[in-house]
Amino acid sequence: MKEILHNRWFKFGFWAVLYTAWVIWLGNFWWLFGLIVVFDLYITKKLKWAFWRKTYKEGEKPNVLLEWLDAVIYAVIVVTFINMFFIQSFVIPTSSMEKTLMTGDYLFVGKLAYGPKVAERPLSIPFVHNALPNGSKSYSDLIKIDYRRLAGFSEVKRDDNVVFGFPHGDTVLRKCPTDDYYTHVRLNGREYTEKMYGPLTVRPVDKKDNYVKRCVAIAGDTLQIKDGQVYVNGVPQESYPGIQNTYTVVTNGTSINSKLLDDMDVNPNEYWFDAALPGYRSIPLNKVNAEKVSKLGNVVSVEQNIDSFPPDYPDSYLLIFPFSRDFQWTRDNYGPLYIPAKDATVEINLTNLPLYRRIISVYEKNTLEVKDGKIFINGEVAESYTFQQDYYFMMGDNRHNSLDSRYWGFVPEDHIVGKPRVIWFSSDKNKPFPRNIRWNRLFKFV
Repeated sequence: MKEILHNRWFKFGFWAVLYTAWVIWLGNFWWLFGLIVVFDLYITKKLKWAFWRKTYKEGEKPNVLLEWLDAVIYAVIVVTFINMFFIQSFVIPTSSMEKTLMTGDYLFVGKLAYGPKVAERPLSIPFVHNALPNGSKSYSDLIKIDYRRLAGFSEVKRDDNVVFGFPHGDTVLRKCPTDDYYTHVRLNGREYTEKMYGPLTVRPVDKKDNYVKRCVAIAGDTLQIKDGQVYVNGVPQESYPGIQNTYTVVTNGTSINSKLLDDMDVNPNEYWFDAALPGYRSIPLNKVNAEKVSKLGNVVSVEQNIDSFPPDYPDSYLLIFPFSRDFQWTRDNYGPLYIPAKDATVEINLTNLPLYRRIISVYEKNTLEVKDGKIFINGEVAESYTFQQDYYFMMGDNRHNSLDSRYWGFVPEDHIVGKPRVIWFSSDKNKPFPRNIRWNRLFKFV
């Protein structure tokens, strides 16, 4: 067996089969010419493909620096290949998914779940998603490849936790890279926004910042939120333990023991004691924790906060999608809203155009104009529109502290990255080392 494993023809055959399978999966058979390289590596050995590797004479002492260079180069190649097609590391930066995913969770995101996307900008600095520390882009536009997704194990399902490119992330303010450019423009005007927070950076789809949310509705669904309860096609969403809302908690004048709230994993940055109430005007709790809090001796009442129209501060119609006075929606009372599906056709008019404007003009790259009360798509009068891809509606489990589809609309299919699989590390920035390490979350499957 040892002789077989070390046989050059066996090695060539093994790697040739794996390489051919990868080419078939990739769907680009020009890559089959790479078999010539595999053949030369194991059989003919005419070219020195690892040109940086030094050939030592008998008895010559190895060069430590060259040995390290060789290891680093191979590590970069292997990890880059894995990141492109299989697994990518991701960190949860905000509390929008608590308690399902906590701020400070480090995840491995599986790309095989929905199929990895072929890199649209393949010339990129390894291990850097879109920007260098100085703010400049980490990729080149010299080579551009059209969007294409390889075969995966499944499609996005209702209630999946999904990693995707931020839909509004095509335009980024250099001075406020985490802010939503379009929100700033609606609130402050384009000229003021670009003057105060610019210059602008424009990013392609595969280089947008990645977000993670729960997919509450898939293409073809009709979504509605009534008093904080999500309904899809008229059916209430399943009550997952991680889903939480904010509650007004009235006490007898004393605050709740912070240790009790810490044991419930309540984020200390999201609540404060208001002596004038007395109590907490907005404390994030899931249903189980809300019940626990209601039984505390110093608690008088616990009531879920429900946002009815007009939206509670700081929300307004300029923040709630589709950013029109005609839609009297809030984060807790929203819809009904149809989620566009590929090849589905909808009637469009001036009333519902705000729902589909960005899909038509940005995601599906048509020219869109409104003149004399008529809608023109690609120069022709349009009374209906047929969608070119599927769309999804994403929401954070921390329902009152999540910037999600309620604030920026639909997520296109070509923005989907993958599915969170494993939390490999987790730390709480509000605690000192080593108490900041959440040991119960290490290597936890999502």
